[in-house]
Amino acid sequence: MSRYRRPLTGSTYFFTVVAYRRRSIFCDPALRTALRDAIHTVRQTRPFSIDAWVLLPDHMHCIWTLPEDDHAYSIRWAEIKRYVSSWCRDGLRDPKLMTEAALQRRESSIWQRRFWEHQIRDETDFERHMDYTHFNPVKHGYARQVNEWAHSTFHRHVRDGVYPVDWGGAPGIDGLDFE
Repeated sequence: MSRYRRPLTGSTYFFTVVAYRRRSIFCDPALRTALRDAIHTVRQTRPFSIDAWVLLPDHMHCIWTLPEDDHAYSIRWAEIKRYVSSWCRDGLRDPKLMTEAALQRRESSIWQRRFWEHQIRDETDFERHMDYTHFNPVKHGYARQVNEWAHSTFHRHVRDGVYPVDWGGAPGIDGLDFE
């Protein structure tokens, strides 16, 4: 279990965002760069803290804390998705995958239309979602240990002393129930 302690000041949310038709595109270098740039751009006008993030080939999980009395996470996601879709249009958009209705709405073939969110209730809920986020590459078989997966804030949390480097792969950790 991690030893992550922080004050719960603004609203904190856990998100799951999925690629359109679960295409394995989220670890593509161009998309990763566009996503990083989109997050940076959106945070300039709509700030939020990134508590955790893991990027898997077909979906991502993250935990954000918004400023006090700000609950506009949907606007942030819409802007991030729009920027990434615009920047990656030529390389990742595939109109053959889309329905006629999606084409008429000018939707992207990068993102699933909606995302899943959960408001973090307390410190225990926060810790469970942090652990779930970081353990996800092992759960899906992309890594044997959490520290083997490069596309994660886990490495930042190891540097900050939140997690030991061997968390999520040491004996007894593999069987944790995150469901």
